[in-house]
Amino acid sequence: MACFGLCLRGTTSPPHNQIAEIDEEISTIENARVYSYKELRAATEDFCPMNKIGKGGFGSVYKGRLKDGKMAAIKVLSIESKQGVREFLTEIKVISSIEHENLVKLYGCCAEGDHRILVYNYLENNSLSQTLLGGAHSRLQFSWKTRTKICIGVARGLAFLHEEVQPYIVHRDIKASNILLDRDLTPKISDFGLAKLIPADLTHVSTRVAGTLGYLAPEYAIRGQLTRKADIYSFGILVLEIVSGRCNTNKRLPIEEQYLLERAWRLFKKGELIQLVDALSGDDFNVDEACRFLKVSLLCTQVLPKSRPSMSTVVKLLTGEMEVDDEEITEPGMLSDLMNLRNQKNTSSGSLSAGSGKQVDSSSTSLNTTMTHGTMTFTTIDDRNS
Repeated sequence: MACFGLCLRGTTSPPHNQIAEIDEEISTIENARVYSYKELRAATEDFCPMNKIGKGGFGSVYKGRLKDGKMAAIKVLSIESKQGVREFLTEIKVISSIEHENLVKLYGCCAEGDHRILVYNYLENNSLSQTLLGGAHSRLQFSWKTRTKICIGVARGLAFLHEEVQPYIVHRDIKASNILLDRDLTPKISDFGLAKLIPADLTHVSTRVAGTLGYLAPEYAIRGQLTRKADIYSFGILVLEIVSGRCNTNKRLPIEEQYLLERAWRLFKKGELIQLVDALSGDDFNVDEACRFLKVSLLCTQVLPKSRPSMSTVVKLLTGEMEVDDEEITEPGMLSDLMNLRNQKNTSSGSLSAGSGKQVDSSSTSLNTTMTHGTMTFTTIDDRNS
């Protein structure tokens, strides 16, 4: 079937001084290969719609074959995007200098003229949001062993970012659609456009809120205080989703079951956490191990940031190297509390801010939505999220 290229011309180009600034920044990055636009156009068969494997607020992702025969995921930044330019640079700076089994690998980029393109290794099984949480649309079967492998892999990737890299990296958008899966279902953390590099001598940074509602830590969503603990909260939500096989919010369920974290907390208090385990996990799961994973998720989502364990501790808890102490598990930061805050703000001011009264950046997720507008995801969230 013939493919016809996208019309990537005829749109407004970014200012010349912005292009020059980007070119200058890219020239200082040592570990990313610079591809020509012609090469990437050929790799994707002129950006054929048949090769599109994902889209987001700042462009599209295409599957392509490079000159050396490697398959690649080619992420094309929309020309009209201003915030996306900053994310483009951030993503290159963050991911080009690090490598880990559980992080996507950046092959290089293209900054020719006004084109802004990132080239990553291609991952055959897309994202968790499509394959696990979008169950009806996936042929993959997620056994309990596979789910534990994914949880532990993501935990190790985050521990690397938080504790083995200097300055350490806070991802800021850990969620199911940003966890990609290779042929063997090894998880890879993707989309570093919102990442923050934080020097070791700082306890936190104050920043405009960005991320996805449902995964946002309360102290970050309300006050804009960003630490590694925000990622840890998001990870806790992700573990709940992986174990239960459902999205963190589902408004089609009865009111008492709509918010996954709140349901987990109620079941924990009743000693019935096992009810959360996805029936599709198969018969190979160990009850004690499943409950341990769910308890770790509750430890990660505690309302007080200082109560959440570090990611290296999380790895040990998940693998059984450390025991989970039920007495250390305190009440989590609930999504419904953030929703109530939204309603109060709407009532008092008629407008919404997710960051201590300051207007949320255009790249951020306000408390009105369940999707990031400022990140690239490889899939749209399945309608089970609604």
